[in-house]
Amino acid sequence: MQFTHYIAGEFQAATKSLPVIEPATGAVYASVADATSQEVAAAVRAAKLAAPSFAALAGNVRGEWLRKLAAAIESRSEEFAGAESRDTGKPIAAARAIDIPRAIANFRFFASAAETYATETHASPEMLHYSLRQPLGAVACISPWNLPLYLLSWKLAPALAFGNTVVAKPSELSPYTAHLLAEVAHQIQLPNGVLNIVHGSGATAGSQLVSDSAIKAVSFTGSTQTGRAIASATAVQFKKLSLEMGGKNATIIFADADFDLAVREAVRAAFSNQGQICLCGSKILVEQALMPRFREAFLAHAAGLLPSDPSSDQCQFGALISSEHLRKVEAAVAVAHEEGGRLLLGGLRTRLEGRCAAGYFYPPTVFDQLPIDCATNQHEIFGPVVTLIPFQDEAQALLYANQSDYGLACSVFTADLSRAQRFAAGLQVGMVWINAWMQRDLRVPFGGWKQSGLGREGGVDAFRFFTEAKSVGIANR
Repeated sequence: MQFTHYIAGEFQAATKSLPVIEPATGAVYASVADATSQEVAAAVRAAKLAAPSFAALAGNVRGEWLRKLAAAIESRSEEFAGAESRDTGKPIAAARAIDIPRAIANFRFFASAAETYATETHASPEMLHYSLRQPLGAVACISPWNLPLYLLSWKLAPALAFGNTVVAKPSELSPYTAHLLAEVAHQIQLPNGVLNIVHGSGATAGSQLVSDSAIKAVSFTGSTQTGRAIASATAVQFKKLSLEMGGKNATIIFADADFDLAVREAVRAAFSNQGQICLCGSKILVEQALMPRFREAFLAHAAGLLPSDPSSDQCQFGALISSEHLRKVEAAVAVAHEEGGRLLLGGLRTRLEGRCAAGYFYPPTVFDQLPIDCATNQHEIFGPVVTLIPFQDEAQALLYANQSDYGLACSVFTADLSRAQRFAAGLQVGMVWINAWMQRDLRVPFGGWKQSGLGREGGVDAFRFFTEAKSVGIANR
């Protein structure tokens, strides 16, 4: 297979390409275009040219285009799920149940938002003031490899809903569903230039895209290191910027928590998508009195997550994204050993037989007896490696949770809702779940504090990001 650029309504072969490797097998199964500066510039020109006419459409018309995209994806949902699983190494069951349905939901939610979101009016005896929210023009949406279609749609849908045109750059590691998205956009005859997709590495295609003066905003999800580079590159142009970056999230379990719920959700938070989600809870803080019981139950649950072929309907735990990322996880485990951690589970690469013999599999891995300020408890690993950390009281738990350069999310398990609310207020993170993990509502702000992010996505925040405000005052004369 060849994944090509989609520019101005046409699939365009590239002058350069990169191999696409299936993580479960370690084998090349496709090639993806590696954009040159000329190809990126062509996509930006197409978006800029299409921007005025698309912005002029009524909100309900733009909403209908998003509904057509959602319906077209839904009609090919099994194909999309298979592509997502093959590209990322995640279990196909997860792609079917989570990734593809949530991408469809993103388009439908923002289709309704295009029709219903309104601006403010303020009346006084002398003046009537009202605000306009107008599209920015051509914008860039850059999405990561771990949740390719889900996170790409999370950006595309509001950008298009509120009248912008888009140049999207998916990760070169997982381009398959972005290519399928271009196919459905072509199928429904989305106006040329409204959605353009360029492929390639971040160092070349991504850098060129964010630096182009015709791009009026950049929405990025990925590593803190890359986000920092984007912020630096765009600062001189004063363009709007939304950065959703890394996390080193805590799961906090008090002794009065619903025990079975806390164990199940802690395992899910730790190891969903093989730990390759920015929201994963990799620091598990447990009240001292509960720790022995919790540790035993947690390890028993985690041990049942056996890496296997992601294409199987029975697979619950798939492969890591690449050989490079596998080496990164192995290096992090070596550091945990060097820091004096006690290995409780996992810790060695899993070798499968048959088709997946060369795949990038690593099992759930658990350490304890590590200090809160060590590298393992401070640096994002972005893999199936977690630590168990005891705490004495609420004050210590809050101190441990906030002792991080990141501030994305946190889950708190307790039966005391007064404590839960008090604790949530003290956490230095953008999102808190009480007695749950990753329960999303598309209306609420999504993003982090500190090195986890800049700006917010979702709901009204997406409306504000992808539009520019203008205040108009009319004298009452």
